[in-house]
Amino acid sequence: MPRVLLIDDDETIRNSLSLALRRNGHTVHAVESGELGLCELDRTDIVLLDLRLPGIDGFEVTRRIRAASSVPIIMVSAREDDMDVVAGLEAGADDFVVKPVRARVLDARIKAVLRRGGVRQRPENLEQYGELTIDRAGLVVSKRGVPVTLAPTELRLLLELSASPGRVLSRQYLLEAVWERGYLGDSRLIDASVQRLRAKIEDDLARPVLVQTVRGFGYRFGPV
Repeated sequence: MPRVLLIDDDETIRNSLSLALRRNGHTVHAVESGELGLCELDRTDIVLLDLRLPGIDGFEVTRRIRAASSVPIIMVSAREDDMDVVAGLEAGADDFVVKPVRARVLDARIKAVLRRGGVRQRPENLEQYGELTIDRAGLVVSKRGVPVTLAPTELRLLLELSASPGRVLSRQYLLEAVWERGYLGDSRLIDASVQRLRAKIEDDLARPVLVQTVRGFGYRFGPV
């Protein structure tokens, strides 16, 4: 049974969402601030995080979670502002939903994000790309022998790209393969996740060699 950490300062929303999620089989722990939420990560499978919080806001909470954990994060906002969406994804969120959100839709989004965390395993040996090592069977990525902490979406994205070195993969293809929601056609998810992934595996962000942009088409995994 998935354990959802709900962080929202609105008591009415906390109560209604908690009830709806429990009816759909989730275990819910609800808190009213980011500070309290950060203390509950060790008992959490996924975080449902309001963007506008008192004290530290949702962006900062996301950054702090990402500094310590790869737990999936769904950010929630009362408005669909492009700047908010991009900033949330760049901070490390795995998905972004807009209030009011129907219980069934939210349940489906939670299950989709958790499902993406269970990346399919392939019986292959360790793969070496320069100083980057990928263990597909163990779902472990290392750089110079040091494990790299990747969020589930980042890991799935890397595995999808590295499965076809040299091949250009379109943003639409990656949406369908990694996010399983290609019908939305939102390339911001791809671009923000690629930037986060690069920050963890590339040596020079100005001249990436592992995840390369092919303008007008998509991305190519081109290790040295």
